[in-house]
Amino acid sequence: MADTAGQAEIRGIDIDKLAKGFADIDNIFKKYANNSKTKAREIRWYQKTSGFLETPTATGLTTTLINPVDGGARPSSIEQSWTRQTSYVKKYFVESPLFSIEDIKDSDIDVLGTNVRDLTRAVARKVDLRFFSVITEAAAATPTVPAPSTVNTSVATADGWNDADTGDPIADILLMKQTIYSQGYNPEGAILCMNSIEHRFLIDYLINVKGSSIPAFSSEKVKTGVVMEILGVNVVISENWTTDSVGMFIPNRSVTYKAFMPMTSVVMDEPGIGKKIRVWEEGEFLLTDPKSVYILTDTTV
Repeated sequence: MADTAGQAEIRGIDIDKLAKGFADIDNIFKKYANNSKTKAREIRWYQKTSGFLETPTATGLTTTLINPVDGGARPSSIEQSWTRQTSYVKKYFVESPLFSIEDIKDSDIDVLGTNVRDLTRAVARKVDLRFFSVITEAAAATPTVPAPSTVNTSVATADGWNDADTGDPIADILLMKQTIYSQGYNPEGAILCMNSIEHRFLIDYLINVKGSSIPAFSSEKVKTGVVMEILGVNVVISENWTTDSVGMFIPNRSVTYKAFMPMTSVVMDEPGIGKKIRVWEEGEFLLTDPKSVYILTDTTV
């Protein structure tokens, strides 16, 4: 007898394909990391101090290490600075309730698909939140967590992006870019991450506050409704990025994701009773180039 739609869809290989498809859609931040695999749960890695073989300062880099020399002189001796780190993979693990064989036999395919989607999105969201925690050095996780110590950071101009009179998102974005430049990284094409709240304030600033200064830009954004690119960086909106901060980083450079087990799903069979869907992923994000990251805080003072 041929399988019903529900019976066919509940097979492990079909569920696994569904899970991976939903993961590709919902796992926003991981695609911007340098993705690679790890065979061990303990990861030893090195965090780079700066982009140039010079000494980083608050305003840029010193230029005293490499100077013109006379013929026959010995060269300057310099080396890159690294900090050895150890991280451990994180496991994100969920499962569905038991689907009875009776429900499977006559279920609408959308019921099963919805469960796979929501299980996968739950795991993908946790992976996204881990990215946020790593790249911000848990800056906005709770009020008691210390401010970032290795990434570039500062507070927003004046009273933040939600203050139309004193806030200046454009000046803040330019400062973020300039600082990353000064640390030896090219921020052109960087990712600018923010919550939908900061995105609303940015749009309001561009259209209502500065619209009279740049009317063509203002009218165009009223039509499209979304700022996809501004000042040479790509704007990414995610509710997994906590409000009151905005981040800028270089895709495929700032952060590395070490996958121990990719997004995986299985179907557990209880003969005569029913089936369960289980979804998991294991890996960890590594902040390998912190000076290519800028975290702007107090954006909604």
